[in-house]
Amino acid sequence: MPSQRMLLLRQDPIVIKDLGLQKYAEVLQDMQDYIRNSQEEKIWFVEHPPIYTMGTAADPRHILSNSYTDVFQSDRGGEVTYHGPGQLVIYFMLNIKKRGIGPKIFVRTLEQMIQKILYNFNIETHLIKGAPGVFVDDKKIASIGLRFSRGMSYHGISINVDMDLIPFQNINPCGYPGLEVTQIKNFDSKIDMEKVKLVCKKYCKEFF
Repeated sequence: MPSQRMLLLRQDPIVIKDLGLQKYAEVLQDMQDYIRNSQEEKIWFVEHPPIYTMGTAADPRHILSNSYTDVFQSDRGGEVTYHGPGQLVIYFMLNIKKRGIGPKIFVRTLEQMIQKILYNFNIETHLIKGAPGVFVDDKKIASIGLRFSRGMSYHGISINVDMDLIPFQNINPCGYPGLEVTQIKNFDSKIDMEKVKLVCKKYCKEFF
């Protein structure tokens, strides 16, 4: 059983950068450019303006209506999801080849990290076999979508913090008809994004 920490002790801490609110397409281009030219590991925190994104396995029929916002074809794995303000997206540009781990272990590690983050807010979570991400009472609260290139990972996770959840009703989230979503705000009415970022930074440093 692999350690929930990423199997490689680091001497230098990974740079964690908060990008604020940034357009999805621009951040994706920056990630692609970065891993094309560097093997140095970085983690980015970001929020995106409203957008539906489709992964490489996405079926367009899972978009029930795109009247709310634009649809973007991404190069991450997985199905369709929604990003918007109030959702924390964390992108991991990590050298998994150097760390000696595969994609499945990486996904499992991310799920464990998300569960610890949410437990900090007294939110009990669970996993569903075959459905990457983290759930509360069968409602999805965090998603995972990744891609790997030249031994590096990019893309990452999204955690619903305090956002407008209505746009999720216009899609089958992650390709599951009828899947409901939830967020931290539903369990802690006083939550704010900065508090969540602090907890996420703590666990990013602990796990990676």
